[in-house]
Amino acid sequence: MSRCPFFRFLPALGPLLCAAMLLGGCSVQVNAFRDYDTPLAEHVLSGRAREKILVLPVRGFIDLEPDQGLAARRPSVVQDVAAMLRKAGDDPDVRALLIQVDSPGGTVVASDILYAEIRRLRAARALPAVTLMMTVAASGGYQAALAGDRIVAHASTVTGSIGTVFLRPDVSGLMGKIGVGAEVTRSGRHKDIGSPLRGSTPEERAIVQAMIDDMNGRFLALVAQRRGLDREALDDVADARVFTAAQAQALGLVDTVGSAHDALAQARALAGLAEDARVVVYRRRAMRDDTLYNPPLAAADAAPGLDLGLSHLLGVPRAGFYALWAPEYGAAPR
Repeated sequence: MSRCPFFRFLPALGPLLCAAMLLGGCSVQVNAFRDYDTPLAEHVLSGRAREKILVLPVRGFIDLEPDQGLAARRPSVVQDVAAMLRKAGDDPDVRALLIQVDSPGGTVVASDILYAEIRRLRAARALPAVTLMMTVAASGGYQAALAGDRIVAHASTVTGSIGTVFLRPDVSGLMGKIGVGAEVTRSGRHKDIGSPLRGSTPEERAIVQAMIDDMNGRFLALVAQRRGLDREALDDVADARVFTAAQAQALGLVDTVGSAHDALAQARALAGLAEDARVVVYRRRAMRDDTLYNPPLAAADAAPGLDLGLSHLLGVPRAGFYALWAPEYGAAPR
């Protein structure tokens, strides 16, 4: 069988295609299906009583941008959570929240908004909340966990990474190899700070570090306030390392090492609910044999198809400030 002649040119085209994708935002956007237009509906996971505990899933990368793929467009985590919170706000029978976190974090702004939206509903309705940590609840994911009154972590949960990072792709070396350059005219010497087209200067690195210190100071202050940490305990977590559940409990970052059943029991107790209080979740379609371990609506309700988010495939982030545990993006220690 003969080969298509196009494949002979792939080795030469590869570097040029990579550079074009990096500079163009690293995504191919082809939406073959409509965006979400089915309203959220309540699905009961267990219980028969009138009063309800709402499972609020916070899973995946916390962002304001929808997840774009070749054949699907999924709402962002913030959009999902905000929609669920609005629906819960209209239901007087929702008496408590179980915030289920499985996330390495995300952008600083999205993490701030997510935390604030949960706290706003809780304040408006005087709702008690328990956070249940799943596989990972790090950085911005840990910030979401702080929205609960109590935090329960599974024994194998990884948490912590309480810190802020500035990530930017650098394609200047690749551009030099393939003979591509860029001419930039600036209104000020720092106008293109963070550009992927060149390396950063020592002065620019100092500017970015000052911004990170400011943002991270707010994060640490929130941790100290919500968890009641003293100066010594705060110093132990300020280097942004990750912890096991037992280590996090010893530091005061979590209250209990337990299971989903423990977290639900604590939510019932805080809200003064009966044992048969309904545990509910919001989805756009029903799932057979539904439990709280099923995927949240963004993953479960997406149209089937090939997701060609090339930025994720190539491992190249958008430039910006992140509250994120992502060791694959880290620079070598200096």
